[in-house]
Amino acid sequence: MGSLFKDFFEKGKNRESNGEVIYTNEPMENNGQQKMRATISGRVQGVGFRFSTQQAADEAGVKGIVRNENDGTVYVEAVGDEKQLSQFIEALRKGPSPAADVDKVVVTYDEKIEEKTIFSQVN
Repeated sequence: MGSLFKDFFEKGKNRESNGEVIYTNEPMENNGQQKMRATISGRVQGVGFRFSTQQAADEAGVKGIVRNENDGTVYVEAVGDEKQLSQFIEALRKGPSPAADVDKVVVTYDEKIEEKTIFSQVN
């Protein structure tokens, strides 16, 4: 990736956000992999959010998907251990793209989420 893009996305990593994280349930009661889905609202479309979410997922070591929804939100599914998901959720809260402005991240742990081999954008 060119240095212009690298510098742009690096700026987003350390910035503060007023984004709120809402957990709808507790993590699954196992010591292994956790599976979660999240809906992110705010200014999250048209600002490089999916691309930078994929980067944040790769850095945290989680697998899953990210996609834009018709209602203007972004939908994420992720699988990883508790520490990985915690790091990933914090990146979503801050808005991994510097142009994003996250209002809230609604997280639901869901054992029915299909495990993926990589993290990818699906639309």
